[in-house]
Amino acid sequence: MPAPASRRAFSRLLTTLRTPSTHRRAFSSIPARQQQQQQQPQPATTPSPQTAAQVQHDLSPSDESQPLRSLTEGLSDPPPILSEDEKQVDWTRSFHGLSSSPFTPEQSDILQQRLDFDDIEIKPDGIVYLPEIKYRRILNRAFGPGGWGLAPRGETIVTGKVVTREYGLVCGGRLVSIARGEQTYFDPDGIPTATEGCKSNALMRCCKDLGIASELWDPRFIKKFMAEMGKETMVEHAATKKRRKHWMRKGDEVKYPFKDIGMPGAGTGGSGNGGGGVAAQAGRAYRTTTKTAEKTAEKK
Repeated sequence: MPAPASRRAFSRLLTTLRTPSTHRRAFSSIPARQQQQQQQPQPATTPSPQTAAQVQHDLSPSDESQPLRSLTEGLSDPPPILSEDEKQVDWTRSFHGLSSSPFTPEQSDILQQRLDFDDIEIKPDGIVYLPEIKYRRILNRAFGPGGWGLAPRGETIVTGKVVTREYGLVCGGRLVSIARGEQTYFDPDGIPTATEGCKSNALMRCCKDLGIASELWDPRFIKKFMAEMGKETMVEHAATKKRRKHWMRKGDEVKYPFKDIGMPGAGTGGSGNGGGGVAAQAGRAYRTTTKTAEKTAEKK
């Protein structure tokens, strides 16, 4: 005969088996509280700002966590600072060899050689200039390739529209001239190209002290050159139809997008500006003024 405790356990088992399945309680080895926690939906976790920044840093191809600096903020390219033990001249501060001795007569003749009209160019606004590559050719003939150079004497300064830097021209191991170059730019992507134009502009200004192309600062030479080689005409933009005056060398052609429409009221002479340059125009204006004055005197 079974024991009383065993009979009670046996009775509960029979009661459970007779209970409908919808009301039967499921048996599980997992506690009920743990089941409830698993059934409840877990809220979505968002990474903290520090964690997101760390992940972004790890996935970035660059080791720098700081954003790239814009070129308009400056190039941060100061010349190297030499220590006191260096056995070379610090061209960022030194004036070594300045006016110590003149160049040889052969070098002086090359530097001060008179310009040929074929070497001079004219800008559309009427400014005459010598291409920068020809300054370099003159220096190469006088001192030889490697016998001269431009030494930066300061950091490149970038403003909203201009790039500027100071350079020193060194020839034969001694300082010859110092000048500051400048070059305008219209887009930040053009700043690297503007730095090269700034260097060429500084070279041109330094070469003035050597007498290279000194005629281009002589007003009488400029008038003579413009009268013989210059031509002024009127051009029209192909897209906007805007018109403006345009200077160029005789024999050159106006390039697209501009079109040569000639000067208004220009007579025959085949030059596109009434048959002459600045001197010819001045002569025509003088004759016109004289005839007008004579007619006025006759009427009186």
